[in-house]
Amino acid sequence: MATSTAASTDQRERFYRLVPELLAEVDRLALVLAEIGVGYVDPFLTDDVRARVVNVGIREQLSISLAGGMALAGMRPIVHTFPPFLIERPFEQVKLDLGHQGVGAVLVSAGGSYGMASGGQTHFGHRDVAVLDTLDGWTVDVPGTADEAEDALRRAVRSDDRVYLRLDSTSNRRRYSDGPGFTVLRRGSSGTVVAVGPTADNTLDAVELRDVTVLYADTVRPFDAATLVSTLTHPDVAIVEPYLAGTSVPYVSDALSHVPHRVLGLGVGREELRRYGSPKNHERAHGLDVDGLRNSLDEFFGSTPRFGG
Repeated sequence: MATSTAASTDQRERFYRLVPELLAEVDRLALVLAEIGVGYVDPFLTDDVRARVVNVGIREQLSISLAGGMALAGMRPIVHTFPPFLIERPFEQVKLDLGHQGVGAVLVSAGGSYGMASGGQTHFGHRDVAVLDTLDGWTVDVPGTADEAEDALRRAVRSDDRVYLRLDSTSNRRRYSDGPGFTVLRRGSSGTVVAVGPTADNTLDAVELRDVTVLYADTVRPFDAATLVSTLTHPDVAIVEPYLAGTSVPYVSDALSHVPHRVLGLGVGREELRRYGSPKNHERAHGLDVDGLRNSLDEFFGSTPRFGG
């Protein structure tokens, strides 16, 4: 595992400190910004890499089209802004200028689903992975810590793939990933819970007394069906995601198509919450805090055995 000289535990801050290092290490790398992040990354840029940092202004569609052209010319572009400006607003360009042309880029968002709660609906990014799922050939990384985010970014810049790196405003207490694919955090006999990225801490606390297997995913696409199936002891599976609830339910169902099963998808609800509040307020409202997850998982798993009970 590579370790950056930047020791920040905040995912977005780590990104801003790491990108100049990567620009210096990888000659074909370029950074495309749409105003967001310019003031944060600029202090860390040196003159020898500054020419490969392009700010297109508030033109998100152009940022993706520019990335597509750079990729066609042999460069490896990183495009960065908030999720709705990176995936939703320029979706046609993501579909055509990257996917249809068969070229790669690294799209790096920040803020997660409601990290900028004060920005309201324009800055809420919980639909991003579901929208991207309508396209093929994308790797989707959802790190739970700054270290996992750094590992994912280092992998991405050295490939030619289409990668979406989803940086969240919250992080787990420690890193849980031990490499590619899902990581087994606990083994149990009464079902499986898959915790994605920064939901792991709350999920582990919520099932502390429940006899279930807990898998951790910091990469959700491709979906690690093999680990899910190989660790399955009971065909009840819940998946907790920090974006739109149910986004990965079809992938779980496909993995378990050979056995009768039940699936619960927990995440950010579709209901529009019109009071801005704080990220914690939204976490609670969507049932993604410890109490909310415990209630949902208890209802789903019912009277299945509990540890120490």
